[in-house]
Amino acid sequence: MSEAQRISDAVAKLYDTYPFPPEPLLDEPPPGYNWRWNWLAAHSFCTGRKPSPQQIRILDAGCGTGVGTEYLVHLNPNAMVVGLDLSAGALAVAQERCQKSGAERVEFHNLSLFDVDQIPGEFDLINCVGVLHHTPDPIGGVKALAKKLAPGGLLHIFVYGELGRWEIKLAQAAIALLQGDRRGDYQDGVAVGRQLFATLPETNRLRQREQERWAWENQRDECFADMYVHPQEIDYNINTVFELIDASGLEFVGFSNPQTWDLERLIGQAPDLMARAAILSPRQRYRLIELLDPSAITHYEFFLGRPPLNRQDWQDDQELSRAVPEPNPCLDRWQDSPQFFNQDYQIVNLDEPAWKFLVACGQAQGSGKTVADLLSEGPVDLNQVRSLQRQNIVMLTPGE
Repeated sequence: MSEAQRISDAVAKLYDTYPFPPEPLLDEPPPGYNWRWNWLAAHSFCTGRKPSPQQIRILDAGCGTGVGTEYLVHLNPNAMVVGLDLSAGALAVAQERCQKSGAERVEFHNLSLFDVDQIPGEFDLINCVGVLHHTPDPIGGVKALAKKLAPGGLLHIFVYGELGRWEIKLAQAAIALLQGDRRGDYQDGVAVGRQLFATLPETNRLRQREQERWAWENQRDECFADMYVHPQEIDYNINTVFELIDASGLEFVGFSNPQTWDLERLIGQAPDLMARAAILSPRQRYRLIELLDPSAITHYEFFLGRPPLNRQDWQDDQELSRAVPEPNPCLDRWQDSPQFFNQDYQIVNLDEPAWKFLVACGQAQGSGKTVADLLSEGPVDLNQVRSLQRQNIVMLTPGE
């Protein structure tokens, strides 16, 4: 047996023992949203414009128990969704989950990521969250996915960061030492790990980090096992994550949590330092951020794209005036008040004119009314429309 096959078998055994994620199965669509799983919101974030094709195909690569897959079906009513995973036990839960909530436009395949070429056709959106870092060959995995991405398509990836998971790595190694020749017995690993955290002094850094950051979700054995007794894990820093990105042959579109990668939040009060940072390359600035705030970088989540991505920056007044606006589909309670949740579940508070423009966009949806049409009805200007678009509050479709 090859080393790669041995690792794949061990990973499948873990998820057969502890199917993950362990979210409950519901008889209705799941609550809330993740905009990264909404084709309209994700495409608009990446390109500045609403996508033309909506009859799309989506791949959930490494779908586990189907939590993300279920969302992908319900958030994209015109899409066909495919889920694949190497754990038959997790896939059985995924199928039951989707059946119970009425997620019907989905099919599942019990395949490794490296066998994705066995699924015919290309995909417009590929979701690969928490998967590549658990494979024996992440670069081979991202190359396999890249080959299945359609022109103009988007690949969303989530991998672990080494700096923010430093205490986790130490705990993993300690549990493995204590398990000895029982390593690979995942139930024993969970028992050892729980006893370890209960026994360590309250001032111990590993125990403190677990209690402060992870304990709530790790009440469930599935989460604890995934974090502390996983048989395969590769953690990244900015340099190695861009090695992965470069190997894909795709275009780096950007991080899907851009607020984390805003240097202003760390040294914005020091103009001299900001000026020094301005001459750094983008990758160097990313590296500076993770060095200055390592505990915040527990993972990297980002979009890659296959050209042509057909971006739009809306700096041309005529193009913006002809555009057709509509509310981002991943806003919450925006119809009731100028204060509402944006796509990242952060509270925004618009001024009255901007909010009335947003409401007008919602009321005009499907009518073909342009930005110019709506501006004639209210006291906002093109710069305010640009601001709403940059905040991912309004999506824009280019006019004729």
